Amino acid sequence: MERPQLPRKIMLYYASPHLTHAVATLPVALFVPAFYAADMGLPLAGVGMAIAASRALDMVSDPLIGILSDRLKTRWGRRKPWIGMGTPLLMLSAWMVFAPRGEVSLLYLFVWASLLFFAFTLVDLPHKAWGAELSTDYTERTRVAAWREGLGALGQILFLGVLSVMDFLGYVENRDQLRIIALVIVISLPPLVAMALAKVPEFPAEELAGEYHDGGAGIRLVLRNHAFMRTLITLLLLGTAVLIQATLHRLVLTHVVGRPDIFATMILTENLVSLAMVPVWMGIANRIGKHRAIILAALWIGLSSLGFPWVDRGDTVLYVSLIILRGSSLASIFMLANSIAADVVDHDIVASGRQRTGLFFAVWSMAIKLAVALGVLLGTALPAAFGFEPSAPVQAPEAKQWLLMIYGWLPCLIIALGLPIMWNFPIDRTRQQALRNEISARRGSVFKADAGGPA
Repeated sequence: MERPQLPRKIMLYYASPHLTHAVATLPVALFVPAFYAADMGLPLAGVGMAIAASRALDMVSDPLIGILSDRLKTRWGRRKPWIGMGTPLLMLSAWMVFAPRGEVSLLYLFVWASLLFFAFTLVDLPHKAWGAELSTDYTERTRVAAWREGLGALGQILFLGVLSVMDFLGYVENRDQLRIIALVIVISLPPLVAMALAKVPEFPAEELAGEYHDGGAGIRLVLRNHAFMRTLITLLLLGTAVLIQATLHRLVLTHVVGRPDIFATMILTENLVSLAMVPVWMGIANRIGKHRAIILAALWIGLSSLGFPWVDRGDTVLYVSLIILRGSSLASIFMLANSIAADVVDHDIVASGRQRTGLFFAVWSMAIKLAVALGVLLGTALPAAFGFEPSAPVQAPEAKQWLLMIYGWLPCLIIALGLPIMWNFPIDRTRQQALRNEISARRGSVFKADAGGPA
């Protein structure tokens, strides 16, 4: 029997923690590099390397958490305990990264950023897997992902609105704004997580009749899942492109355009437009398929970025217009990608005989974090290699031009590499329904509740 249709309030409860925990990683690209380089006096390239290195632990923690959340069955479910455990650590590490006291070092940044990313994994990975398992329907999975990404965008809009008010009142320092972000996370995350854990059901794992493939054989099945690997490579490329720009937004606005005071307002406007466009991209996906919709969304970002190298001092309207155009498909890319990932898991259920959503989203999470690491590393190391240093009193014109080309054109090139990969994607609505029919036929009596007994 397939999953019942989800009421909207259940989708709302499920997505509500993402209001806050989406905010937890936004500053890593938007604020942290500029803050630790310009305000704390650390070298820009060193900051980028520290953040990139902090992702190395994820190569171990992500698959471990994914596998354990698939296998560990408790009276509270497989996903919920990890979210509950990760929330306090996420609060602590976010405070230490965003609101440091006194002098800090690259080692300090590396240690606390590592803990921040680990805690984020404890919450985010099981939360995504949980959402992917709430529905078995091709279209409803897009709605679940849209609720999650939409509330994530709304959370970013709300906190950016607060930062815009701070800008208006004259509090434009990185330190003040990062402290507000830390306070938002610490105060709002616990009640939102508690509401989701209490109100949203977690369905039993699907187990099929026939041969199981686990351990090394199961991992090989993941790697041979061509649909998943194509999605993964595309996500890595698109994520890297987006993160290069996110890393450099504030630096371009400060050192090229000359308007650091509008940073929060600009990002707020971009997120408002991004959120407003989610229903439009959902409609496009329903009409032409998720995979082709994500291609169009990525192409839109690339075309909107081509004009960045022509931005000069005082070109505020031009720059902000390009940012808004670019942002109109941003949230939709990640919404569509998460929905596609849920469909790919159906293919693996048929192949392996088990529902291994946690493992798949662990590999998925590793790709996202690798994209963040590459984006931050390229966005800091390349400008520094061409002579751009935020703490320098004067920037050479050549260094600023290289900054703009890295900011605008390098992401376009990376996006172009990812577009052909998704065009003839093998899992469309018809294929996904065929997979669900096969799962239903093979499940039979082996579909058991986590607590025991027949489903």
